[in-house]
Amino acid sequence: MTVTLRSLQTAVPSTVLIQDEVRDVFAAQPGLSRLAQRIVATSFNVSGIETRHTVIEELTLAPHEGEPLFFDQASGELLSPGTKARNEVYARAATELFVEAARAAVDACPGIEASDVTHVVTVSCTGFYAPGPDFMIVRELGLRPDVQRYHLGFMGCYASMPALRAARQYALADENAVVLVVSAELCTLHLRSSDDPDTIVASSLFADGAAAGIVSQRPLAPGERALDLDRFETVITPVGEGDMAWNIGDHGFEMVLSTYVPNIIDEHIVGALRPLFREDDGASAALEAGTIGDTVAHWAIHPGGRSILDKVEAKLALTEAQLVPARDTLRDFGNMSSATVLFVIRHILDDDATADGDRVAAMAFGPGLTVETGLMTARIG
Repeated sequence: MTVTLRSLQTAVPSTVLIQDEVRDVFAAQPGLSRLAQRIVATSFNVSGIETRHTVIEELTLAPHEGEPLFFDQASGELLSPGTKARNEVYARAATELFVEAARAAVDACPGIEASDVTHVVTVSCTGFYAPGPDFMIVRELGLRPDVQRYHLGFMGCYASMPALRAARQYALADENAVVLVVSAELCTLHLRSSDDPDTIVASSLFADGAAAGIVSQRPLAPGERALDLDRFETVITPVGEGDMAWNIGDHGFEMVLSTYVPNIIDEHIVGALRPLFREDDGASAALEAGTIGDTVAHWAIHPGGRSILDKVEAKLALTEAQLVPARDTLRDFGNMSSATVLFVIRHILDDDATADGDRVAAMAFGPGLTVETGLMTARIG
């Protein structure tokens, strides 16, 4: 039985952040030490990001009316609203993005109507509310009231991979299942000024965005581009538990993204990929020989940061072209936590150079340090 990911769609807020402008705002914050100012400049300049998107309109330098909550344009000072205030913005704005991406996925999937959806799997780690996004999608899209709903919360940047794995399992268990998978993250709600290097690095990277797709056994329409979901694996590295973390503080969620993370990935990425290729002797041999890039054509790597992509490219001996989907996503959208790898997968899927039968390896990293991987096959109906 073949389970396929179809109609992968993305959505971002309309407000665009220019990386150089955001850098200057963060570097000019009162009370920031000279060392922190230098770290801000370096982190933003080498991030590989040019633009990001945010639901917070006042974060731009364009005139904004009303009482500021996150950024006082008059003084140039970043404000520090409490977690409750941030989460209230999340409940409103995340719902809009969840619904927008979900509706786009359903509308763009040939032969699929809203009434066909049997399962909804939502993913997010940047806020909480109940009834949650899974409920809101059912209500706003007019899905059947008996749709099975599941929410993967607070798992971090890798969470869309287990969401796809779960969707595949539902589709394998029921040939009539139509699973709607939706990820939405509002990371910019939790950006803050700080002297802490890890917080500065996180502030230079994170952004807002959403993605959604349909997972089912139904046949493709003529010309439709999709991905067979072949297998998934999870590996926890022996080190790094404290180097990538996500905690709830009094003034929002506190992101920890250690500068040591790229080194951890460099040391353990081959071991993390071994389970994914263990059923393929040729691919396993290629992985150990450093030629896996010749065996698997396309690589959907979560762009947690430019240095992470640099380490993966070098360690696996991938070509510059194989990193283009990840680097382009990072450049144009930043790190949108769990939604980001779906943007990268869509980049590969939409590329005319991706041919029927091409293999695609996907991987995402998150707290733990956890490495989630997936092996897929490109299909053109």
